[in-house]
Amino acid sequence: MKSIIFIETTKSGSSREAIKTAHRLGYYTVLFTERPNFIAKREEFPDVHLMKLCDLSDMDVLQKEVKSLVLKGVEISAVVSYVDPHSYTACALADAFNLNHFSTAGMKNIQNKIQSRKLMKDSSTTPLYWTIATNRESKALEPEIKDKFPLIMKSPQSTGSKDVYKVESLLEYRERYKTLMTRYENQPILIEEFLPEPQYLVEVVVHKGKVHIMALIKQEIHYNRRFIVMGYKLMLNAGKNFSDGLKKAVEEIVAQHGLENGPCHLELRRKGTRWKLIEINARISGAGMNNMIKAAYGINLVEETLKMAMGQEPDLKPKFQKNAYMQYVTVEKKGTLKKVTGKNRALASQGVVEVYVKPRKGSVITPPLSMGHRYAYVTAVGKTAKEAETNAKNAAAEIQFWIEESPKEKITTEIK
Repeated sequence: MKSIIFIETTKSGSSREAIKTAHRLGYYTVLFTERPNFIAKREEFPDVHLMKLCDLSDMDVLQKEVKSLVLKGVEISAVVSYVDPHSYTACALADAFNLNHFSTAGMKNIQNKIQSRKLMKDSSTTPLYWTIATNRESKALEPEIKDKFPLIMKSPQSTGSKDVYKVESLLEYRERYKTLMTRYENQPILIEEFLPEPQYLVEVVVHKGKVHIMALIKQEIHYNRRFIVMGYKLMLNAGKNFSDGLKKAVEEIVAQHGLENGPCHLELRRKGTRWKLIEINARISGAGMNNMIKAAYGINLVEETLKMAMGQEPDLKPKFQKNAYMQYVTVEKKGTLKKVTGKNRALASQGVVEVYVKPRKGSVITPPLSMGHRYAYVTAVGKTAKEAETNAKNAAAEIQFWIEESPKEKITTEIK
């Protein structure tokens, strides 16, 4: 019985698509999770054959679980994760059982955001940055940064923009430092120059040292207390100078991190003629990205990276090319979800290939303070990039969240 072990998942998106793909390919799927609510709602995961509640930070526990499976006659083909921060954990566990086909050191370097910055400190792709870990270091840095605002402050442990702040002054800098040190005690903080240029997402697969850029996507970012990506525009024809410069920067970044085999995605901004690395992550993007790439190129990226994880040759060639756009939906007020309408109308709209709505009736939903507060998305294709974007936005506008505000929220809204 051939099996693939997954370290954590989300309810939807690329990590769940990977499990469904393994199930479709005939593998016995095992999920190690630290989410008790997944165990409680076991029936919602029919594609997971065995689910185990584990402390994912304890390698001894994980190794014991794998040994237990092996003793029961389960043949482990791969150990993988498509969820932050477990990509390196999966590699280390696979190493322990001689199963790994990804670059463990590369995955580790990418996962540690401060180590990533240190590796790239002499590169032209690195924006100005500083790290602080104590009150003394925070104070000592003030003279150096006082004329460099706005700046970005974030915890290296943060995911989904939860603790990424734009600070405009020394006063804000001091306030955010206190917030982050309270939330992430004894953890260093990253401070980076703010780059106002457009941001691009680059999906990458590295196979036997060769860098394959699978998709280039321009992000539509809204800023209101947090940076929230609301739209993803696939770039089919970016221009030779643009593409050549990007490819060179991506190859340098990947090489510096030591990734010779495995998936990753990068977020970059173009400052003048120079590409600047905002962040790199050791997995493909989550949410609807796998299905967007499938709609644009006919490539199931999670399937091909699963093949790589098992030592097989991936097929990374596009089957076709289509313009694609993914539009997210958020809400403007906090409250309890009464109902969602318009999903079927959105699905029937021109060019739409996928509609996903996350929350259920009775859920408490809120305006976005992290990427996790995006509650629906629509992916659409079109004859042109503009048509794909229009199709996605028009369909997304059909989705309505009907919310019952709490009395406190109603008062706050009225005051505003």
